[in-house]
Amino acid sequence: MELRQLAYFVAVAEERNFTRAAEREHVAQPGVSAQIRRLERELGQELLDRSGRGVRLTEAGEAVLPYARAALAAVEGARFAVDELTGLMRGRVAVGTVTSHNVDVAALLAAFHEDHPAVDITLAEAHSDALVDGLRAGDLDLAIVSVGKTVPDGLDYEVVTDQPIVAAVAPDHELAPHDTISLDTLRGRPLISLPRGTGLRTRLDEACAAVGFAPRIAFEAGAPEVLAELAARGLGIALLPRSFALTRADRLCAVAIERPALRGRLVFAWRADGPARPAGRELVVRARAMARAAKSA
Repeated sequence: MELRQLAYFVAVAEERNFTRAAEREHVAQPGVSAQIRRLERELGQELLDRSGRGVRLTEAGEAVLPYARAALAAVEGARFAVDELTGLMRGRVAVGTVTSHNVDVAALLAAFHEDHPAVDITLAEAHSDALVDGLRAGDLDLAIVSVGKTVPDGLDYEVVTDQPIVAAVAPDHELAPHDTISLDTLRGRPLISLPRGTGLRTRLDEACAAVGFAPRIAFEAGAPEVLAELAARGLGIALLPRSFALTRADRLCAVAIERPALRGRLVFAWRADGPARPAGRELVVRARAMARAAKSA
């Protein structure tokens, strides 16, 4: 019994016609007939009733059909498994990340490379909006992005950090003595922020719009370290993740923002239907495990 015999039998059973079955299998019609005859001789039963204008299954044919389909499906599954392994072992994976965070991306990629040395890995930095576009387009398999309460449509994610965004000011700033301020306190004051397209800036713009004002951005920079330095020199109020501001407590005061509170989430993100590349899917599994281990530590 050969696989092609089962494939031709299933094709004729489904098409109810030898000619159409041959066209579907891209072979000559006599070849289909000959192979099915051989299958029938091997099984000792006729599988097809050829007496009428069309082709019908005999009782034996009805009994054999589900097994023939199952055998072909099993072979297809084996081929898919091999293709997956080949794609993983010799594929590529593309990763994106925002510019500043505490995720040990190097450790993640190094461990992946050690297990799959033939996979090409690329890493690029960009704003969250650009990274989201890259994920949706399939250009990126995995990205570290900053998001708000909801994740952009079409993506799935694993939270890495979820923390307040604070107003970071120099020790001699008028807001420094305060533990908390309302968001409205920032109205009209010179602010220091990441540029548009970043997750933190999106959170700020959305929150300010909700309470009726546009933030006055006096200084804009692409790295939180630069924002912190500008604020420490008294040039305005920097909007920074709380943990980042606290690491510079000798030069900055971190003032909590309430009514409403600003929060930022950093997540591993990928397409909701999964990366197209096998290597990308494997990296997503590892990234999720890394994030969960960090949260449980």
